[in-house]
Amino acid sequence: MRRLRILTWQVHGSYMYYLLHAPHDFYLAVGKDNSGSRGQNTHWPDNTTDVPEKQIKDLEFDLILFQTRQNYEVDQYEFLSEKQRRLPRIYLEHDPPRQAPTDTRHWVDDPEVLLVHCTHFNNLMWDNNRTPSRVIEHGVTIPEGVRYSGELEKGIVVINGLKQRGRRLGTDIFEQARREIPLDLLGIDWQASNGLGEIPLPDLPAFEARYRFFFNPIRYTSLGLAVLEAMLTGLPVVGLATTEMVMVIQNGVNGYIDTNPAVLTERMRELLDDPAQARKLGEGARQTVLDRFNIQRFARDWDETFRMVAG
Repeated sequence: MRRLRILTWQVHGSYMYYLLHAPHDFYLAVGKDNSGSRGQNTHWPDNTTDVPEKQIKDLEFDLILFQTRQNYEVDQYEFLSEKQRRLPRIYLEHDPPRQAPTDTRHWVDDPEVLLVHCTHFNNLMWDNNRTPSRVIEHGVTIPEGVRYSGELEKGIVVINGLKQRGRRLGTDIFEQARREIPLDLLGIDWQASNGLGEIPLPDLPAFEARYRFFFNPIRYTSLGLAVLEAMLTGLPVVGLATTEMVMVIQNGVNGYIDTNPAVLTERMRELLDDPAQARKLGEGARQTVLDRFNIQRFARDWDETFRMVAG
């Protein structure tokens, strides 16, 4: 079947990497400051082409994929031709609603656009207006041969900008837990939280596979790719029982979740004391991702969605 030519904007580098596993050709709109370009993502597949925003009108596309409100409300009118704005369109929403979890109307209100959510929780909570919606759950992959070893008697946390993003990302939960449990933090702006550093995406799975468990202190966000990548290495997950996490982590099967941080601290302590239990839960975590969040299913879901919308 013919490969589609899809115009989009790079928003989340990790998600974009996985999206590129769909069998189509992606054109990344690049700003005058070179923002949004393929850049240093040398591990990406070759089906991407940078397009300066001023040149978009000169090209032919089959479909437009919006990923931010700026793309939808501003960029399309500034950089797309009238003909291009009539092309089949998808809006990929990466997050749950922020203003109010149950009563926030999405800014896309158009029966001719498909609104794609990353989790069923997000789709449930957004007011999607007249816009048809569907869910495409994450799919992840890691370098071949990377497997859990768990020899470090510590937990690993992977969050970008934790200090700056505050309670929503669980800064206070992390700080409280770190006073009782040895935890290392990775991610952008790690210095602000006395973290360990920032590891390139291709190297992250092997780095974190040495830790005993993965801790996710986030109160309210979409299901994190970092959580699933860690699970695929065989890391058990400890986290808050909120958002889509409650549909992924099963207590005693692939990790532990709870709404009481004190309970999570006890579970982390147990995993530090019992490497065999940690490994058993990690095997369950890996199987969860292989069954539900594998990259083949993800690429297939996006391929079917792109072709359905493009007609």
